[in-house]
Amino acid sequence: MPSRDFERLVKSCYSSWSGDYYEQYYGKNAPYPPVHKDLIKKLLVDAGARRILDAGCGPASFLRELDGKVFDLYGFDLTPEMVSEARRIIAQKGVPPDHIWLGSVVSSESFRRPGRKRTFLFDAVVCVGVLPHIPEDTEGTVFENMRNAVKKNGLVVIEARNQLFSMFTLNRYSYYFFRDELIKEAGLKRRTGAEAAAFERAMRELKKMFRIDLPAERKGRKGNPGYDEVLSRTHNPIVLKDQFSRSGFKDIKLLFYHYHCLPPVMEKVVPSLFRKESLGMERPDDWRGYFMASAFLLAGRRK
Repeated sequence: MPSRDFERLVKSCYSSWSGDYYEQYYGKNAPYPPVHKDLIKKLLVDAGARRILDAGCGPASFLRELDGKVFDLYGFDLTPEMVSEARRIIAQKGVPPDHIWLGSVVSSESFRRPGRKRTFLFDAVVCVGVLPHIPEDTEGTVFENMRNAVKKNGLVVIEARNQLFSMFTLNRYSYYFFRDELIKEAGLKRRTGAEAAAFERAMRELKKMFRIDLPAERKGRKGNPGYDEVLSRTHNPIVLKDQFSRSGFKDIKLLFYHYHCLPPVMEKVVPSLFRKESLGMERPDDWRGYFMASAFLLAGRRK
C-alpha cells in the first residue's frame, strides 16, 4: 500500500469547502458552466447503468444532478465535511444517508458498501476531481479499484486536467511543460559541457516568453492549504488513455471539455467574446481539444 501522506493535505484543503463548493463550480455563477455533467449523464444513459458509485463525490456535486428514482445512487469521499454535506443533499432526493460513506480511492475497501459482506458491484463508477490529487505511482491502484468495483462490461468514467493544454496557455504551466516534459532541463543540463553557461542563459530567455505570474495561485482558507498548495497534477491524455487500457478497460472514449477560444491570459481583454466562443467550441471529439480544452474524460468498460 502506497504512502497516504498526500491525503492528509487534500482533506485539509477541502475541509472548509463543503458548504460552497457546489456553487463555485456547478452553480449559476460558476466561472464556466459544468459542461462535463451532461457528457457523463449521456455516458451513463447510453450504458444502461442504474447503480452508480461516485468515487470522490464531494458534496454530492454530480449525484445531485441525477434522479434518485431512476438511478440507485452511492458515493464516498475522503473529507468528512464533504460526506456530511453530501448526505444532507441526497436526503432531499430520498436517498438513504448510508449510501454515502467516508473513503479513499486508494483503498479497495472504500469501493464496497459498508456493512455488506457479499460482493456489491456497480453498473458504473464515476470519478471527477480526484485524479489530480493522486500520486503517479498510485494511479494503477486507483484504476484497479475502480475496475474491480463494476460488473463485467461495467462503465468507469474518470476526469483529469489536460496537461497538453499547457501548450496553449502561455503562462507558468506552459513554462513548466516546456522545461520539464519537452526539454527535460535537468538531463539536458548534464550534457551541456562547455556550453553550460550559455545553456543557462537560454533557459532564462525561455522563461521570459511566458506569463509566469499567471494564473494566480489558489490559496486555502482558515489556515488550510489551497488547491495549488497540495498535490494537483495534470495528465497527458495520450499517456493516460494507454494506461487506462492496460488497467483492464475496453471501448475507451476520450472526451474533451472546457474549451478556450484564446489562451486564458486573453480572457480579461475580450471577456464576452471569450465566453461565448469557448462555449461554442464544446465538442468532446474535436481534435483541438488536445490543446484548447483544459480537462477531459476517459470512459471505458471493464473487460
